Amino acid sequence: MPANATKPLSDPRLLAERALPQDGEDRNNRRRQRRRARSITVNLAESPLGWLHARGHLTDRQFDAGEKLRADWERANLAPSVTMRWDVVSVAGGKRSAPAILNETEAQLAAKQRFTNAVDYLGSDLSDIAWRIICGGEGMPVAEKNLGWPARSGKLVLKIALDRLAIFYRLPG
Repeated sequence: MPANATKPLSDPRLLAERALPQDGEDRNNRRRQRRRARSITVNLAESPLGWLHARGHLTDRQFDAGEKLRADWERANLAPSVTMRWDVVSVAGGKRSAPAILNETEAQLAAKQRFTNAVDYLGSDLSDIAWRIICGGEGMPVAEKNLGWPARSGKLVLKIALDRLAIFYRLPG
C-alpha cells in the first residue's frame, strides 16, 4: 500500500496505542520515570468476547452462544423506524418483494423475549458476568472488579455461562 493511501473503509480494525504501567509502578499513580514507557496496540473495534475467542480461551460453540445473546440484545434495543420505509418500494416490472414474516417491531419484541428468556435461563449468578462482557462490552478485569470478584475468576464463570447459553440456544456440540 502506498504511503499516501488510506485504509479501506471495510477494515474492521480500529487500532490505538495504550501505555502500560512500568514494572512495580501503581496503575493509579503513574510517576514519570526516565525509562521508556511500554505500550501495546489495541483493536478498539474488537469485543471482549472476540478477544477471548481469538486467543483460544473460548470454543467456537461458546463464542457463537455469546454472539447470539449479543445479537438478541442489540436487536431488542433498536428503536422502531420512524422514517419512510424503503423496503416496500416496487422493483422493476411492478412486482413487490415478498413480505417479511415479522415486521421490525415484532422482530424487536421477539428478540427481547429471547434475550429475557436467555438471561432467566442463566440465573442471577451467571447473568451478571454474561451481560457485562457480552452486551456491555466490559473487559474481564473491569467486570471482575465491578462485581467484587478476585482476579482471573471471571473467565471461568463466563465459560460456564456461555455453555449454558449454548444449551439455551440449542447450538450443536
